[in-house]
Amino acid sequence: MLELAILGFLAEGPLHGYQLRQHIAHLSGHVRPVSDGSLYPAINRLVNAGLLDRKAEPGASAAQRHTLSLTAAGRTELLRRLRHADGLDISDSTRYFTILAFLSQLPDLADQHRVLRRRLEFLEQPASFFHDGDRPLGADDTDDPYRRGMLTIARATSRAERSWLQEALA
Repeated sequence: MLELAILGFLAEGPLHGYQLRQHIAHLSGHVRPVSDGSLYPAINRLVNAGLLDRKAEPGASAAQRHTLSLTAAGRTELLRRLRHADGLDISDSTRYFTILAFLSQLPDLADQHRVLRRRLEFLEQPASFFHDGDRPLGADDTDDPYRRGMLTIARATSRAERSWLQEALA
């Protein structure tokens, strides 16, 4: 998802590496800070694959700054990743929110809606953090107040998201 976030933010315009790291950190939340040790190797992979362009500029001090921008191939790759989001990109909330953050980059509303429908189909499947055999347990099935809290919050979040998805797809 780091590479998708890089492509997505650079689709909005060129950025310096530090600015890009700040944008990604805000998107993923302070729980998942982005280290230079993960960001810059990802940037290098994308540059080497021809998906990003990196231009050196003089910095405020002696150090050069690099401006990153998306290439045409990078835009094509971003759109491909968004259009074909499936599996963990749909079921994992953090990964899905990264997809959602850039979904408007897809120019075709029908493509956007296909992604949203995949998420809605996932949310409509019975699910729980806890099971009794094959049966998912709900908040009323446990005496543990913290598990009941987890299940209550998850149910409310899922209900709100399903409602928003149905409205967006209408």
